[in-house]
Amino acid sequence: MSVTGCAPTGQTVDMGETPPAVPEPATPVVEFYWRPGCGFCSMLRRGLEKRGIDTVDHNIWDEPEAAARVRSVARGSETVPTVFIGEWSAVNPSAADIQRQLDARR
Repeated sequence: MSVTGCAPTGQTVDMGETPPAVPEPATPVVEFYWRPGCGFCSMLRRGLEKRGIDTVDHNIWDEPEAAARVRSVARGSETVPTVFIGEWSAVNPSAADIQRQLDARR
């Protein structure tokens, strides 16, 4: 059984290292997993846009593979926003969390 939802404000769940799908590119790719109507997703997207962070977006309601990837790091739930950068993943991260991950890879 999977649970769909948004992570509550201020409750970041860092799920740690996940197996890489592909080798990391020279410029880190920020994969942003979201669903329509998710206010937490909208807040994170605005924070990333303010920082000039580009994302590759995956709507978990339109892409079954995306939903499965989110479940793989969110304890079986479809909790969004979920972000992957290479092997790192986090459920409901802040824009600052993502910026720190990107800075560490440059």
